[in-house]
Amino acid sequence: MKGIILITGVGKRIGHAMASHLLTQGYGVIGTYRRDYPSLEGLKTQGAELYPCDLADEQQLQRLLSHIKGRHPSLRGIIHNASDWLADDSGVSAAQTMARMMLVHVSAPYQINLALADNLKAAAADGIGAADIIHLTDYVAEKGSQKHIAYAASKAALHNMTLSFAAKLAPQVKVNSIAPALILFNEGDDAAYRQKAMAKAILPREAGEAEILNLVDYLLGSRYVTGRSFAVDGGRHLK
Repeated sequence: MKGIILITGVGKRIGHAMASHLLTQGYGVIGTYRRDYPSLEGLKTQGAELYPCDLADEQQLQRLLSHIKGRHPSLRGIIHNASDWLADDSGVSAAQTMARMMLVHVSAPYQINLALADNLKAAAADGIGAADIIHLTDYVAEKGSQKHIAYAASKAALHNMTLSFAAKLAPQVKVNSIAPALILFNEGDDAAYRQKAMAKAILPREAGEAEILNLVDYLLGSRYVTGRSFAVDGGRHLK
């Protein structure tokens, strides 16, 4: 085994694809999920160690951390993929919206990184060179958002933590961000919406999960990249 990687939010879409991909690459995977999805059975069959955990619930998070620390003294990496996407007009109060966005995208990764730093350093000491933390942020961390202000602000904070943790945990741990825009459409997205969404980029297409998986592979294999954010946005900043 190449080592064990913790991935938050593996129930569907990119998180599920990353977990399955890394399992096939010879890594062990610890995955968290908030809701039970049929796709989780496939990850269990592949050998993933899965735990239900709402990262906005402090008690659930602490139980998860205690279990991982006791069971896995060495971790090859952590990928913070879990995300929530509350619009500012969702009907939830402004205070609750901001609080949940910050809990899921900032407080939970912050606590996880600090609690498991020694586990990551232990993997580095075993001869891999450096362990990895990868934050999944969002292209709106730099652009902002008119309808998801709290979400965008929390992702910007997660990007800033990339810089802090990269400096704090070097040289044993590399810390980088991936900032995606459109990667995969949802099944219910109609043709008009798809065309409008793709037109926002100068490369007007659905990226596909392979764009993220290839970048994860690159970061795990690199020995000289840390404190960087990698935009996967089809050149939206040039429109």
